[in-house]
Amino acid sequence: MAKKNAFYAQSGGVTAVINASACGVIETCRKHRDRIGKVYAGRNGIIGALTEDLIDTSKESARAIAALRHTPGGAFGSCRYKLKSLEENRAEYERLIEVFEAHNIGYFFYNGGGDSADTCLKVSQLSEKMGYPIQAIHVPKTVDNDLPITDNCPGFGSVAKYIAVSTREATLDVASMAKTSTKVFVLEVMGRHAGWIAAAGGLASGEDMELPIVILFPEVRFDQDRFLAKVDAMVRKHGYCSVVVSEGLRWPDGHFVSDQGTRDAFGHAQLGGAAPVIAGMIKEGLGLKYHWAVADYLQRAARHIASKTDVEQAYAVGKAAVEMALAGKNSVMPAIVRKSSKPYRWTIGEAPLKKVANREKMMPKSFITRDGFGITAKCREYLEPLIRGEDYPPYRNGMPQYVRLKNVAVPKRLPAFELR
Repeated sequence: MAKKNAFYAQSGGVTAVINASACGVIETCRKHRDRIGKVYAGRNGIIGALTEDLIDTSKESARAIAALRHTPGGAFGSCRYKLKSLEENRAEYERLIEVFEAHNIGYFFYNGGGDSADTCLKVSQLSEKMGYPIQAIHVPKTVDNDLPITDNCPGFGSVAKYIAVSTREATLDVASMAKTSTKVFVLEVMGRHAGWIAAAGGLASGEDMELPIVILFPEVRFDQDRFLAKVDAMVRKHGYCSVVVSEGLRWPDGHFVSDQGTRDAFGHAQLGGAAPVIAGMIKEGLGLKYHWAVADYLQRAARHIASKTDVEQAYAVGKAAVEMALAGKNSVMPAIVRKSSKPYRWTIGEAPLKKVANREKMMPKSFITRDGFGITAKCREYLEPLIRGEDYPPYRNGMPQYVRLKNVAVPKRLPAFELR
């Protein structure tokens, strides 16, 4: 069988460990040079494939590729670009196949969340119809932890660790000032529809250190009066408290508390601003002094405090994606399968993209306390292994050392293509 090249691209918001998956893909491909030629990466995600802006990863040294494992961000650039349906814009999918054919690409590894799983599925379906075989393997990634079938998503464990640690540290800060100053700290975290990241804030309080934490989940419709009563009770008892609020918090009518009235490239509501809204309620309703912060990019970029479990799993799904392709698999995703929680054991399974694309996994009701403001023991048992372990990057002069690749372009062979 003639060797085919591989194409790899990153999609959507990047994570602290998405480059570990890239490392897994590229290093594994290099170990199978007898069956896989070069690995081309899309510059700025799928846009790189559409515009034939490909990066030749063979120009990078083994040392540089290995350093991706501890480097945050997206080494090749990512994008928020959702391909429309085959019926709406078949030309884009046909262009992808044309580019793949022009560069002898037979393997497509797309590293992202639910939307990229959908794109991967469609590419697989169209390649079959067009008579040019492409083995499309989705490499899971999302800080929101909302992909179905897989126990958890690479990228989530490190965000959860960052939020848990930050919540604990900020709460201790508030505790020290509460007598004469700030009594409530509000931290806004990511999570459009699923409250997994917000739940991680609950790990700040544990048997070793109990702290007053209130969590606002997108799965629980926001009741302002009940919330203020909860905060008031916490402050009366402890003298202070912290509030972890998901950006996806909704009013009873379904509208986002933080909806700015704008949309992103995927058509999703552009969120951000739940923390100041909640802080304002605390001031108006309880008259308490507060501070608020939005974790924003910091939570998903914090490689310096990444979870070792997360790094290992991110690399593993990249490696498994290549192995699945070599085994003849198509239109599938490597999934993390939890074998046990105590002790924590996991392995890699396989999920068909038809059961992954355009589906979201919410927080189970059993993970949220009855009052709707905390996490249960069952949730804690699920979360704790995912933030476990440290995997620090190398440091020099007090700063983490990350790699910047050369990202050498592959010569173009096709006419220019205009994005719509």
